[in-house]
Amino acid sequence: MNNLCVAHRGFSGKAPENTRAAIQMAMDEPFVHWMEIDVQLTQDGVPVVIHDFSVDRTTTGKGKVKDLTWQQIRRMDAGEWKGRQFRGEQVPSLNEVLQLVKGRLKLNIELKTSGDMYPGLEKAVLERIHAHRMLPDVVLTSFEPKALMKAKELEPDVRTGLIIDAHPRNLVARLKQMKCSFLSIGYSHLDAAFASDLVKNGITPMAWTVDDAKSMRSLARMNPSIMICTNRPDTWGQIFIHKIAPKVPFWRRKWRF
Repeated sequence: MNNLCVAHRGFSGKAPENTRAAIQMAMDEPFVHWMEIDVQLTQDGVPVVIHDFSVDRTTTGKGKVKDLTWQQIRRMDAGEWKGRQFRGEQVPSLNEVLQLVKGRLKLNIELKTSGDMYPGLEKAVLERIHAHRMLPDVVLTSFEPKALMKAKELEPDVRTGLIIDAHPRNLVARLKQMKCSFLSIGYSHLDAAFASDLVKNGITPMAWTVDDAKSMRSLARMNPSIMICTNRPDTWGQIFIHKIAPKVPFWRRKWRF
């Protein structure tokens, strides 16, 4: 399947991002086989799925994720801001998300950190991944190279990818040095030659965040290996669904980075 669709924080164009509702809505689209989520640590060390360092924007609570306990975050409403029909949605733990998607979706898990904000984040995330036996089904990504190198140190077999919103000249060499097989990049920095260079070097590019049909078609023309990360899987489906073969059961698919 070409130009795979990656649901950004679930189906976040319609449902509250990084919640069970958004994840379930993404899973309801038969052509969505990948999803991107963000993971941070609570004050008491629980990996939770939320994007912002603060809970203010997407919940009824206040404060920084790292200063709040799992139980405090659990009591917050994480859906009402998106619409009354989502009232009661909660911030899920990584463990809950892995349990929900196992056997259905592959995950791009962003280690959402800055500097040494979350000591132990990589270990906590890998422990949950191993507990669900999902190592082959995930790629860990981050803006922080140190987080990726730490993850590789803890688990050499985990796939990793740098997140970047730029295109420095030495990027491919840097990725190879870091042993990354994945690149999550702002879509405006991709072109056909660069995408081809990445693929030739065994690096899968993922373009983010692409919600309009014109940009999706442009990326598809560049290279079929570019994964398209979008808040609107439905738009992706309208463009590419006619190209999709009958769905192959999860356990019979061959995945390639």
